[in-house]
Amino acid sequence: MAEADCEHKRGIMDTPGFKPSARAHVEPFRAMAVMAAANRLKAAGSKVLSLAVGQPAAPAPRAAREAAQAMLAHGRVAYTDAMGRADIREAIAGHYEQAHGVVIDPRRVMITSGASAGFNIAFLAAFDVGARIAIASPGYPAYRNIMRALGIEPVEIAVGPTEDYVLTADRLEGVFAERPFQGVLIANPANPTGTMTSPEDFRAIVEFCDRRGVRFISDEIYHRLGFGKPEVSALEFTQSAVVVNSFSKYYAMTGWRIGWAVLPEDLVEVSERIGQNLYISASEISQVAALAALGASEELDAVRETYRRNRERMIAELPGIGFRDIAPIDGAFYAYAAIPDGDWNATQFAKALLDESLVAVTPGIDFDPVSGARFVRLSYACDETSLAEALERMGHFVTRR
Repeated sequence: MAEADCEHKRGIMDTPGFKPSARAHVEPFRAMAVMAAANRLKAAGSKVLSLAVGQPAAPAPRAAREAAQAMLAHGRVAYTDAMGRADIREAIAGHYEQAHGVVIDPRRVMITSGASAGFNIAFLAAFDVGARIAIASPGYPAYRNIMRALGIEPVEIAVGPTEDYVLTADRLEGVFAERPFQGVLIANPANPTGTMTSPEDFRAIVEFCDRRGVRFISDEIYHRLGFGKPEVSALEFTQSAVVVNSFSKYYAMTGWRIGWAVLPEDLVEVSERIGQNLYISASEISQVAALAALGASEELDAVRETYRRNRERMIAELPGIGFRDIAPIDGAFYAYAAIPDGDWNATQFAKALLDESLVAVTPGIDFDPVSGARFVRLSYACDETSLAEALERMGHFVTRR
């Protein structure tokens, strides 16, 4: 290429008029940034204990690993239908019948590249640009970030200690009366609070949505990680909801990036077309491994018992360290709490805790941009020894300050 042509092309690329799109200006996912900082310290040889990310310390179930190894030995990993392999879709439909007494046509099950892809597809299939979706705050930050990137407005409804951090149908009705919205997204169990909505309150939310013509999206990725409270699926109450789930949490398969959505009839074909174009299909080897994981309940329930013991330790020890306004630790594997008194906000607290005591936690501002500056989320998906040491380090850290 002539030198003048090169100069011309460099000039085009360097033109000040080029800038990212408006949809690119989303907030960072701070939990991932904390994880990256912790990983850098680990790489330098420090013994970091991470309570920052909802990632099980346990490996994927043995049956899942063996199924993946067998597939690799066969040598061919290929595209699947955009909706996923028939065998795993049928198995997931069977799960709902067994666990929730609900008969689901397997053609309504879509296998996705993690729950994240399930939310992308649900938002694109069910809502137009400018639509409004109600969510609880504090809540999972990627909800609002994905919505904004897609031109959808998140309607964040504050919940706190006086409501046990649970969003109710009455609150939704009040907000809707002032300015209607087109969707509601509820996580049950919830992230970051770990709270569970009672079956009665959950049914009331579903009935509100059906009555008002509002699309309900049910985030059920922490199903099977409840401790003592009843667990329900939106599919027990309605066939018009989108249900999103994942193999990341109970099934301990975060890095496999595999999840699923149960779609209402009116969204099946459009979701398939969106999936074809955005993702082609979820990874076949992950689908094969996930199918095997569905039969590994005995192994996975044993892992869940470590979370139960970790949860009990959290409940017992966090108040003594100075944490306050602790959300009910009903399910998932999180505690959400106000930080101990001191001359710091949660971001400063988390940075100092990591720098000085090598314990990683996530600042609450990630989950609640308005009131999260005094809160942190602590994950207890780690092993029991690591959690005990992390809590001990936190206690010493707070005492020194």
